[in-house]
Amino acid sequence: MNNDDLKKYDYVVMIDKSGSMSETDCPGGRSRWSWVQEQAMNIARKCAEFDDDGIDVVVFSGSAKEYHGVTPDKVAQIFKENGPSGSTDTAGAIKLVADAYFARRSSGKAKPVIVVCFTDGEPDSKPLVVSTIISIANRLDRDEEFSISFLQVGRNAGARTFLKSLDDDLQKQGAKFDIVDTKDDSEMDGLTVEEILMEAITD
Repeated sequence: MNNDDLKKYDYVVMIDKSGSMSETDCPGGRSRWSWVQEQAMNIARKCAEFDDDGIDVVVFSGSAKEYHGVTPDKVAQIFKENGPSGSTDTAGAIKLVADAYFARRSSGKAKPVIVVCFTDGEPDSKPLVVSTIISIANRLDRDEEFSISFLQVGRNAGARTFLKSLDDDLQKQGAKFDIVDTKDDSEMDGLTVEEILMEAITD
């Protein structure tokens, strides 16, 4: 893949704003929320080069809020409007994004989607996340139609194990395609945004 390939996609950045995002275990002693803001800004700036109508941003905890046509300068405003609180309904946020994609596809207006999801903890329901992603994968005609890259924030070992299982094990559980990639901050270190996006599709 190259940068021209990345212009064929729509981009969605999902941001976990659950209460644990206020913890301070990110590089430099920063809070998870502060670290994610910087990373989300970097990704939004790069995605804007590929997606000229702006990206979608979904901020979620116990419920999800969508922002459409987000330009890089609007990302800071989204972080001002939100803060860490609540639980982690990851499945609900993913379903929201997938339902919008399939609605566009049914009307013949869909570009493939790359979802970048920043999350720090285990979701409210692991089985629901698993079943939601398998359901999405099984509705696809091609694996590159819909890709999810989970970028882990912080040092929750349980979350790491779960996210790796989403990356490695879903086809064994009935998914038609492997549509998940995951990285923690150490694995992101040294990668360009383009590499993270490309690996969301190819890894």
